[in-house]
Amino acid sequence: MKRLIVIRHGKSTWELQVRDHDRVLTQRGIDDAHLIGEALKDLDLNPDQIWTSTAARAMQTATLVSEYINYSLSKLELKRELYTFSSDELISVISTAQDAVETLVIFSHNHGITDLVNDLGSTRFDNVPTTGVVAIDFDSNSWSSLGKGITKFHFFPKLLK
Repeated sequence: MKRLIVIRHGKSTWELQVRDHDRVLTQRGIDDAHLIGEALKDLDLNPDQIWTSTAARAMQTATLVSEYINYSLSKLELKRELYTFSSDELISVISTAQDAVETLVIFSHNHGITDLVNDLGSTRFDNVPTTGVVAIDFDSNSWSSLGKGITKFHFFPKLLK
């Protein structure tokens, strides 16, 4: 069995004159990352790997959440390929995970994330909001041959407040 946990980066600022890749979290984005981290902490996830987009907002979100789920920041993997807005590209990256990995967490961007969880999971979402989390379980031994999975849980900041 494989478990994929997909997390959209937190709310980011448009106020700074920087390129999209360099946008950072707002205070709300930081607060929501702590809120989601607390919710995930209680699940005792023990992810084998956490991968994040190299965009500043995704890396910040991944760093904050990782602390709550007792994942060493030195093991956090930066993947430029996760800086995408395409479900197909996300699936392509996920398929490269080693089969020894049972639980993979990725931090990425919308619309790719919403499309991804709708393509792979059993629950349909109109939109995965910033800092939203969706977990999908697959009856598979290989990341390269994922089919349709079962959506096991989701957390959205608005629902936790």
